[in-house]
Amino acid sequence: MSNRRVVVTGTGLITPLGTGVKKSWENICAGVSGINRITRFDASEFVVQIAAEVKDFNAEDYFDKKAVKNLDLFVQYAIVAARMAQEESGLEITEENTGRVGVITGCGMGGLPTITEHHERVLDKGYKRLTPFFIPRVIPNMPSGHISMDIGSKGPNLTLTTACAAGTHAVGEAYRHIKYGMSDVIFAGGAEAVLCPLGINGFSAMKALSTRNDSPAEASRPFDKDRDGFVMSEGAGILVLEDYDHARSRGAEIIAEVIGYGVSSDSYHIAAPPEDGEGAARSMRMALEDAQLNPEDVDYINAHGTSTPLNDRCETVAIRSVFGSAADQLAVSSTKSMIGHVLGAAGGIEAVFTTLALRDQIAPPTINHHTPSPECDLDYVPNIARKMDIKAALSNSFGFGGTNGVVAMKRFDG
Repeated sequence: MSNRRVVVTGTGLITPLGTGVKKSWENICAGVSGINRITRFDASEFVVQIAAEVKDFNAEDYFDKKAVKNLDLFVQYAIVAARMAQEESGLEITEENTGRVGVITGCGMGGLPTITEHHERVLDKGYKRLTPFFIPRVIPNMPSGHISMDIGSKGPNLTLTTACAAGTHAVGEAYRHIKYGMSDVIFAGGAEAVLCPLGINGFSAMKALSTRNDSPAEASRPFDKDRDGFVMSEGAGILVLEDYDHARSRGAEIIAEVIGYGVSSDSYHIAAPPEDGEGAARSMRMALEDAQLNPEDVDYINAHGTSTPLNDRCETVAIRSVFGSAADQLAVSSTKSMIGHVLGAAGGIEAVFTTLALRDQIAPPTINHHTPSPECDLDYVPNIARKMDIKAALSNSFGFGGTNGVVAMKRFDG
């Protein structure tokens, strides 16, 4: 069985902190919040009136008017992030290599805003007014399908819909495809755009969201004693993963290396993790074993860190379970403190952030960490980014349905 090295040669980001990797990463390192009051629709009567909206994305900068009309926003985000990643990677897709280049994306909910919009139209004007583009706009695998058509790849074309772990699972499965010789290059990550009244109020009904409407920038506060729920977000994060020898043969610049992947189920509850964090811990152990890392070899964890009372406590317990005494030497941070929770895209975006942390040797901060929680007792890189030596890192994602995913990465040293 082939056991090849897998490297990152391109990244693309669209987040509430900016369209493009440079803008998003600079704002992450500066501790800027992308969370504010909702402007896309009138939320004044809702319990939750805040979200992390992408503010600077203009679809007509990237697509003609017909495409803008027929592509849901989450698909637009995915395509543009993939174009950014391809440009950075310098990868040229040809008739000779197209069958060895694939796309694997993660998405939690698909085109929910389009579903609600068309349902209202049907109630008002009847089913004859449905567009034939309705179904192709909303199904969750449209990012991978459209990216494949956009870049001209004919390898695997897959989508994982594993809730908030989907983006990480996409990166992990892409890593496996390359490691075991099934593909040479995979565009991997996630996309999500479900900021609409039904999405906001659906999560609000579960009591999952922060209601800190009067101070949006301080609403997402992972691991803080006063955390009261997560903040919904949108965006996309795509990486070009590539076989090391393939990347070297074409002279590509290598940003980081993916070295391990763990995936598990809590088998416990549809929305809550077990108190001992057993499933999350098992996926971290699997990723370390796959990467041939000891706990003390890991310097940084990009945590799932949603800012909910239960998740943050259970993730902390899981990290301590896996790392033991080495847990006190770890830098752990949640970038959701700045961009909110991008649901199925979170793992793709956070894999990009972890790649950049390894490239630049910077641990992003956990902002709004003002009152340490007694049950969350790790080093969460509070409020200010930290320049530090990062040789190896994990990126954690855990989702509804008890699904867990962890990717291990390391600094590329040749």
